[in-house]
Order: sequence, then C-alpha cells, then structure tokens
Amino acid sequence: MTVVGLLARVRLIDFGHRRRTAATKFNSGYIANSSGKNTYIREMVTLVVATTVDPASGPASALLSMPGWQPGPSLQEMEEATGEVVNEVIFLSRHTAVSNRPALTIHPIGVPHLQEGDVPPAGGKPGWAAPPNPRIGPWLRLLKSIAESHNLTPEFEITLEATHHGPETHSPTMFVEIGSTEEYWKRQDAAQAIALLVWEGLGLGEGTAVGDWSRNGGQNKVLLGIGGGHYVPRHMDIVLKDGVWVGHLLSGYSLQMEDPGQSKSHEGMQGVGGTWKEAIKVSFETTKEAFPGGEVLAHLDNKSFKSWQKNAIIGFLAEQGIRIGKPGDFC
Repeated sequence: MTVVGLLARVRLIDFGHRRRTAATKFNSGYIANSSGKNTYIREMVTLVVATTVDPASGPASALLSMPGWQPGPSLQEMEEATGEVVNEVIFLSRHTAVSNRPALTIHPIGVPHLQEGDVPPAGGKPGWAAPPNPRIGPWLRLLKSIAESHNLTPEFEITLEATHHGPETHSPTMFVEIGSTEEYWKRQDAAQAIALLVWEGLGLGEGTAVGDWSRNGGQNKVLLGIGGGHYVPRHMDIVLKDGVWVGHLLSGYSLQMEDPGQSKSHEGMQGVGGTWKEAIKVSFETTKEAFPGGEVLAHLDNKSFKSWQKNAIIGFLAEQGIRIGKPGDFC
C-alpha cells in the first residue's frame, strides 16, 4: 500500500513514490518556498495522510494539483529531512455505509470500548482513543459551506461520525471521508471539496486557518458527545452552530452496558457492568488533552438511553467530576 502524506508546513510525503513539497503560506509568513526565500519557522506541523490505492484518494490528487509543489522525500526520511515532530494528523479516506448514501464525513478515532484481548476490526488498540483534532467542529461547518457552494448538497450528506477505528496515533487526529460507494469515492467534485477544506482549513491560501484552538476567542467549552447513533444527530445539532468545539463522540455501541436485571430500578451505577466507564473516561481524558485550558462538558443524547442507563451514566460523570452541558452552554 502506498501512503501519501503532507506536512502542511513544508512537504508532501509518499511511501514508495516521491511526491512533492509545498511552498505554503501561513498567516504569520512564508516558509520553505520554492525559491528558498522567506523561510519561516512555525511550531505547528500538520500531517495529511492518504493512500494512493484508495479509490477515494481523489482529494489528495486535487490537493497536489494546487500551486507550489516540488519533489520531496519519502515519509521514512521525514524526521531526518525536516527535524519536525507532527502536531496533528488528518487522514483523507473513504467512508462505507449500509445505506450507500453519498456523504462527506468527519470524525475522531479510537476504540475505547474494547478491552484487552479484543481485536479491533479496523486498527487501533483496545481501550485507546487518539486526542480528537480540535479542528473537527470548525471544519465540519466549513465543509458544509464548501459543499453547499459547490452544489453537492442535498445529494451529499455533510455529517459527523462517532469515534471509531484506528490507526493508533497519539497526536490530535481526525478522518475526513467521502462515502459511501465507489461511484461517490471517485467523484471529482467531492474530491475537490475535500481538497478545498484542507487548503482553506489550514490557511494554505490567503485566508486564516480554521479551527486553531489557541485562537478560540474565549469560547473554552468543549462538547464530549455521549450516546446516540453512529451519525450522532443530537450532537450534530449543536456542533453546526458557530463557535462550538467538539471532542470525542461516543455512540451507543461504544457504551457497552450490562444490565444485571435489578439495575433497572437502581438509581445509581452500581451493578452496571461493561466497558462503558472506561470508554467515557478515556474519551474525556484525551479530549481534555487535545484542548488545553478548555472545559470539557458531556452532552447526553438522553432519548437514546433507557432510564437505568441514563442514571448510571449521570452518576459516573458526577463521580468523575465531569459536568453535563446543555445546548446553550456550548455556543
């Protein structure tokens, strides 16, 4: 498998094939441009990764077609060549769904509900979740705007997905995907929209980068979604509002709760087995890590829970000192 990666600061990198290096412009100045002038040192380094064998590799090709690229080193030579440590990772990939519905999706990654001995079906490590990339919420809103301006909606659904799959990373990470069948994976208009999302979102053109947590404008509340389906509709309702930051999104299938019977009438969390506590704790901790100085508030999809489940979760959140937020708390 060939993997193409772009270090947004300076270079695009490829496993096995030499791709190209960017002359990129950031808000604070130029870095490593093709003439060798105006070199600027910037602490933030973004790695954008795509596989060239993926039918949905169109966004990487579209991004490469944008101006300023030159030959660069292989990914194995990256750290030696650049001396950089990657601060965030953005994967460009394909999305599959039983519905086959066309969609452009964004999501954090992890399998915090699995336990030792379980085999993750699509990468990662049991009990692990990567820090969610702070750009997820702002980029969802930007993607919606781009898709609308390119007449991709309402044909394509623009949506978040719940936290799922790997690979294991320890930098703030997100997946940006085109779905849900080969017909749509190869759509050039969808690929162009994703390429524009990356280009504009990272501030590689003339505009300001989108989703920089260090410029949060005083809005320090972060949504930790708990409950609901895979496309987290109740959490989506909030995240689509301007200024909302979002961390991990735990759907119902990531909250494995074992009801011993008597817990149906029990007001607390005692007796409710399963890995749900670990999933919440890991997701909270890694979200907090991704948003330094932020206040992570849980947002519950209340209607997705039975009463005994809701009571157990509320009790555990109180025990952990995790506040529950209402929709208005995040805006």
